[in-house]
Amino acid sequence: MAEQKNSTTLGLLLRDLLKERSMSMRKFSELTGIDTATISRIINGKRKATPQHLEKFAECLEVPLINLFEAAGYPIEQKQEKSNSDIHTSVDAIQAFLETSNVYDKQFSMADVEEKLENYGLYAQTEEGKNTILVDFDKKIQKVGSVGPFISKLKELYEKFTLGKGTLFELTLIGSTLLYFIIPVDAIPDYLFPIGYLDDAIAVQLTTSALLKK
Repeated sequence: MAEQKNSTTLGLLLRDLLKERSMSMRKFSELTGIDTATISRIINGKRKATPQHLEKFAECLEVPLINLFEAAGYPIEQKQEKSNSDIHTSVDAIQAFLETSNVYDKQFSMADVEEKLENYGLYAQTEEGKNTILVDFDKKIQKVGSVGPFISKLKELYEKFTLGKGTLFELTLIGSTLLYFIIPVDAIPDYLFPIGYLDDAIAVQLTTSALLKK
């Protein structure tokens, strides 16, 4: 019953968004790459939208992804941002959550995050990497919406990076974390929202700890 209500809520929201943009369902289908029949069933509450559907909808309609997830009835845990001490995500807890969510069957480990950060650190030192951060950070923030306790910390890191506040080592660390957040292919794919950003929180935590030791 609750799922049916959530589907209806999402359907109403999508109808309103399409109407505001004077976009037909056929055009919406072309832009998202999702067939018209599937979109129709989602809007009419006859099919539950998957995270992949919602991500494509959000990109096409230019709305925060979290809005669509909430309307679709996916559990979203929002924590008030108080201080850096709020950034505490257990790797074991993440793995347990992934196992119970039934949406991601791969093993998650800290090593996965550290390897990605190392690779992105090298990329952050290139002009292409720096440009990716400067051009795409704000876009990613808008796409995700201010969800999770690590968003404010990411904004702080972004400000330091753009202003060049820090040594080469510190800016490389910061750049690697920003790229980890921006680039959707990481330890846990971003389309698995909201759990796709749990590893991003871990990346922020690792970088924050490393910077504090300097």
